[in-house]
Amino acid sequence: MIRERGPLALCFITACLALAGCQRPNQVAIGGPFHLVDQDGQPRDESILKGKWSAVYFGYTFCPDVCPTTLQTLAEAEDKLGPKAKGLQVVFVTVDPQRDTPAQLKTYLSSTAFPKGTVGLTGTPDQIAAMAKAYHVFYQKQGSGSDYEVQHVSAVYLMDPKGRFDRPIGYGLTPDQEAKQISDAMSGS
Repeated sequence: MIRERGPLALCFITACLALAGCQRPNQVAIGGPFHLVDQDGQPRDESILKGKWSAVYFGYTFCPDVCPTTLQTLAEAEDKLGPKAKGLQVVFVTVDPQRDTPAQLKTYLSSTAFPKGTVGLTGTPDQIAAMAKAYHVFYQKQGSGSDYEVQHVSAVYLMDPKGRFDRPIGYGLTPDQEAKQISDAMSGS
């Protein structure tokens, strides 16, 4: 969750402005190799982003608001895509690998409110940090004890079927707006 406070807010706004300005993968290198495991404990790498459009979202299962809202909106946007939805997959990458085990991801992503078939990814803290760095994702643990939160960027990264970054989808859009952005990307506009 992003709270609009001080230097963290400035980092978030700067990252959003940078992402908003890059509509094509050759402008900013976003994405790259990664080695994680999915919610079934199976090894996954960047090859899962090939062959379909991918909506990649960095969040965590204990997130109280932004993450479930984003996944619900993506599910509704998928419904609005109609037949084009077959060409889209949702990939949820945890920024809280200490708590988000494969089993935790599996339970969380089984919600009927979230996109069906969402791929959940987790790994070691170093593996998550490396992927977050490749995607220019800010995240930071806030608080202590078992009820800590994680501040994180709330944009969805839309990747093309070759695994290249196409565009960001900002937080707070309606399902219709998200569906239009995804459909436009799929149509090349």
